[in-house]
Amino acid sequence: MTTPTVLHPHRPLADPATIVFVGGGPRTVGLLERFAASAEELLGDREVEIHVVDPYPAGGGRIWRREQSRLLWMNSMASDVTIFTDESVVCEGPIVPGPDLATWANGVGATLLEEAGLETTGPMDFPPRLLQAEYLSWVWDRVVRSLPAGVTVTTHLERAVSLTSGWGNRVELASGEVLEADLVVLALGYLDRVPTADEAALADSASSAGLTYIPPGYTADVDLSELRPAEPVIVRGFGQAFVDLMVLLTEGRGGWYDGCSGRLEYNPSGSEPILYVGSRRGVPYHAKLGYTVPGTTPVPTRYLTAEALGTEPLDFVTQVQPLVEKELTFAHYQQLFLAHPERTAWPWQQFFGVLDRTLPSSPEFIAAVNEAVPAVEDRFVLAAIDRPLAGLTFDDPESLDRELVRLIEDDLLRRADPTFSADLAVFNALLSVYSVLSVAITAGLLSDEDRVRHVETEWHGFFSFVASGPPPRRLEELLALHRAGLVRFAGPSLEVALRNDRFVASSPALPREIEARAFVEARLPRPDVLATPDPLLKGLLESGLLAADELIASDGTSLGGGQLKADGECRAIKADGSVHPSLFLLGPSVSGSAGSSGFSRPHFNGPGFRQNDAVARQLLQLVAVQSEKAGRRHAS
Repeated sequence: MTTPTVLHPHRPLADPATIVFVGGGPRTVGLLERFAASAEELLGDREVEIHVVDPYPAGGGRIWRREQSRLLWMNSMASDVTIFTDESVVCEGPIVPGPDLATWANGVGATLLEEAGLETTGPMDFPPRLLQAEYLSWVWDRVVRSLPAGVTVTTHLERAVSLTSGWGNRVELASGEVLEADLVVLALGYLDRVPTADEAALADSASSAGLTYIPPGYTADVDLSELRPAEPVIVRGFGQAFVDLMVLLTEGRGGWYDGCSGRLEYNPSGSEPILYVGSRRGVPYHAKLGYTVPGTTPVPTRYLTAEALGTEPLDFVTQVQPLVEKELTFAHYQQLFLAHPERTAWPWQQFFGVLDRTLPSSPEFIAAVNEAVPAVEDRFVLAAIDRPLAGLTFDDPESLDRELVRLIEDDLLRRADPTFSADLAVFNALLSVYSVLSVAITAGLLSDEDRVRHVETEWHGFFSFVASGPPPRRLEELLALHRAGLVRFAGPSLEVALRNDRFVASSPALPREIEARAFVEARLPRPDVLATPDPLLKGLLESGLLAADELIASDGTSLGGGQLKADGECRAIKADGSVHPSLFLLGPSVSGSAGSSGFSRPHFNGPGFRQNDAVARQLLQLVAVQSEKAGRRHAS
């Protein structure tokens, strides 16, 4: 049996209320920070026992654990990450400021980082994930210390395997220990998923043929040992999972970079495979912006507003998507016209008049752009940004390689150049749009089909492609690996099949196919609680204590990606439609849950902060009632 660690001991009082958190990652840390912030107001001197159950240490949880490669980086700048509220957050509980990651790393965290063998980081640096792990560990300790003296926190480094409810809640751990709980919070983060039928069939066929197939998964946890030196590997996916894969198969196998020649060059160790990478777009995500511009912080949306969306169900394609595109178009051109008027032929008010009364796809607006914005690189055309290779074909792989190199080099130059600050304005508008869409989903304005197909797939894909790409250095490394012959480009709309005991990849942009013994799906599996192997969730769904959306399209086909049902207060909805009064659900596998990662950008009123605060105050109010009842039982 795992020996629990008591992090905040105190003198036991009679009949304490008990809360069990299943999951100890950033979401739980943020929720406990809000719990501590409102405890003085709502808890008084009542006693509470808190148990946090997670096989990984509390703070970072699985994703941000200390035990992972030092080569893996965050794709956020250090100054863009915080777990603390600030003056921008609109919530009932008190604001308790704390340092963002960059401030902490160069202040109170500097000594801890030195002891861990990590360097401090600048505000615009992209730090290693291990630095974030240290930050979250420090935040965890600070949050625990900030709890009132009548609160204990006990961690259990193991899994919860079952939950039953009757007069109370009984949480059974893998060790056999049972925790009796008044309240339970499931904050499980990103769940593993059993393979789909197609993935399982492909895995069986590959195994029979002696091939290596790696299905979607979190790259840091994937066994890459079967990818052999110098052999071709087909890789489908060009986002964060690919970047991690690229790093682990190159530097992670002993290679190194140097810039002595004036550009970055890669020195192979001889242990690297040759990666043939493609995806739906066929290009890597855009590099993160390498500059800031005063006055281009996120601002409230102008067209995609709560008033514009109303209160009735919406069709995403006809009612929401045009407002999203108009919002981004406005952000781009307002910044271009006001910050760089020398590159425009009209005054802003004249151009804005056309934009304000039309849609970006209208002939009138297109004509205005052609006349008022002479340079093509200054124009914003969402479809062209989303699919830069759409409709292109290449006579040979070398032609595709040259086009990819050109696109990547241009992207690196542009993302470092503040004269293209309209890109930063679009980035900030994307964040604002995402916040509004989250509210619309929570309010039930979009159908499950629209949410899954259009928001969580198409829109989130575009958002990630434009706003959540890798640090610029990673694209420089990609180019260096290409020059070294270790990365080749396989094209857009990449299809992979198993034929004659080989994986075969094809793209409509290329006349030739690529054959390989190994195939990697470089992407995270779509969260789907109906396909999770987690015994706790499986048992809760089977017992009816939890219900999940069965996401069925209008044509009767399954959309996948089932999510747990919760009401507007994050309480679990049971299979019979009733609300579980003492079970709360938070995270990416919960319908309507906000801010799944648990931290946000400073000064942005992140939705996760607001939701954490509301749930924490509910817990405190319920604890107060439970404690009073317990006190009355004790007195009788």
